[in-house]
Amino acid sequence: MRGALLVLALLVTQELGVKMAETCPIFYEVFIAVASGNELLLDFSLTNVNATEPERIAMKKMQDCYVENGLVSTALDALVTITISSSKDCTVEAVQNTVEDLKLNTLGR
Repeated sequence: MRGALLVLALLVTQELGVKMAETCPIFYEVFIAVASGNELLLDFSLTNVNATEPERIAMKKMQDCYVENGLVSTALDALVTITISSSKDCTVEAVQNTVEDLKLNTLGR
C-alpha cells in the first residue's frame, strides 16, 4: 500500500509541475523520519516543510504502522523506494529535469 502511495506522490508532484530537484530531498527526509520510528526526528522534518496539523497526524499514523510492523517492513519499503528511485525511467527523468532547471536558471539571470 505504501509503495502505491509513493508512486502516486511522485506522479502528483510531476503533474503539479513541482521541480524534482526541490521535492526529492524533502521526500527522502520525511520518508526516513517516518520509517525510523523516531518521533522527534519526524517532528523536526515536518517542521522543516511547514506541515499542517492534519499532515502531522497522518504522518504519525504512518510512523506508527512502521513501528508496529517492525524492521522487515521498513527494510522492504526502503528497498521499493530505492528500486523506484534508481530505475532507468526515474533517473532519466531526474537528469532531464535537472538539466532543464539549470538551463532556465542560467538563461533567467
